[in-house]
Amino acid sequence: MARILICEPHDDISALLELVVRRLGHEPVTDRDCGDDVDAAVIEPGTEEGLSVARELRERDVPLLFTSIYPAEPEVLALEPAAYLVKPFPLYALERALRAALDPVPAALAV
Repeated sequence: MARILICEPHDDISALLELVVRRLGHEPVTDRDCGDDVDAAVIEPGTEEGLSVARELRERDVPLLFTSIYPAEPEVLALEPAAYLVKPFPLYALERALRAALDPVPAALAV
């Protein structure tokens, strides 16, 4: 089970993201102070807080998944997110992106 940080300013969207993370068998984390102990993060980079958290996690090579109402900006893409999903997006897109971020090498290719 992976610990997934969720950094989303809207409570309703945060709750939905938590549900998706739980459905995949992972533990959602919403306390930004727990960033040292997470395996990946789902972040809204359109806020200063989200962008700040993303920068800190990127420095530690934590996989980032961005979910935003804004189109991708060069500054945000420079953080090399594993995925950039524009809201609204189908939940299966987040599920696939999270699986890929946590296991970047498909089992069939692993030696």
